[in-house]
Amino acid sequence: MNLADTLLVVSFRHRIREPDIYAGLARFGEILGHDVDEGEFRDAVSAAIAAGQIHDPVRLPPGALQCHWHLELTPKGVVKARTLLASAEASPKQS
Repeated sequence: MNLADTLLVVSFRHRIREPDIYAGLARFGEILGHDVDEGEFRDAVSAAIAAGQIHDPVRLPPGALQCHWHLELTPKGVVKARTLLASAEASPKQS
């Protein structure tokens, strides 16, 4: 699975809400169990935003004093993540 697809699946299964993109990247890597290249991560996030699969991750909630970084799927992203998970489950496992 490429990083863009992995981003959607991780977003579907986990809530990532951090103070900034660097903390978001660290949390994403923690979930995956390995470091992820920052440039590749930024590209994957940008592509997902452009495809309408995630909301803009920088949020300033009403009454907040500072922004936070929140990875959240759009309805289109949820459909894509579910499709990816279904095809992964249907694929034969490699030993």
